[in-house]
Amino acid sequence: MSTTPTAPRFPRLKRRAAAVAVAALAGACLAAVNAQPAAATPPGIPSKATAQSQLNALSVASEGSMTGYSRDLFPHWITISGTCNTREQVLKRDGTSVVVDSSCAATSGRWYSPYDGATWYAASDVDIDHVVPLAEAWRSGASSWTTSRRQSFANDLTRPQLIAVTDNVNQAKGDQDPSTWQPPLSSYRCTYSKMWITVKYSWGLTLQSSEKSALQSMLNTCAS
Repeated sequence: MSTTPTAPRFPRLKRRAAAVAVAALAGACLAAVNAQPAAATPPGIPSKATAQSQLNALSVASEGSMTGYSRDLFPHWITISGTCNTREQVLKRDGTSVVVDSSCAATSGRWYSPYDGATWYAASDVDIDHVVPLAEAWRSGASSWTTSRRQSFANDLTRPQLIAVTDNVNQAKGDQDPSTWQPPLSSYRCTYSKMWITVKYSWGLTLQSSEKSALQSMLNTCAS
């Protein structure tokens, strides 16, 4: 009795092996991506050319008085969406695999601090830095603003004014301008200068002569 020959099984096995290999490769690629540190990337960082034009346009003035200053005059953090306030929004924006609870507090995630190159796995180790500190803004023109305008400045998510960084580094910075404090990671100073310049330019703040010189030196290190 004749029989119909069955098709060899090897091609199917080869296809299956190939599929497994592709899946493994995809998984390896995904793992590699996930292994990379999250890079805080605030919006609105200008090009070197734009930052230079803005720096040239900024008014140089003597530093103002701290008389009457209080952080309470810059209300923050405010509710941005649902139960999420400004700090929580920045933690989600600048982190990787951030998980939040029902109140929007980050319960897990990973945060890379570009100021010093450190990576943190607890939100409590991360501060949200005002690139242009509130006290510095006060001395540079914000003392004459309304409280409403100061609130907008302190919670500005449109410009590169807020960034997640190592808490101790942020505390060491305090309210200093670039003439006395710059990010410990020198490779980030170009970006930092561009952020600082465009924030001051956008908000119509002044700068000191020594501050302008420091910013120019930092900006000169930028490739673009």
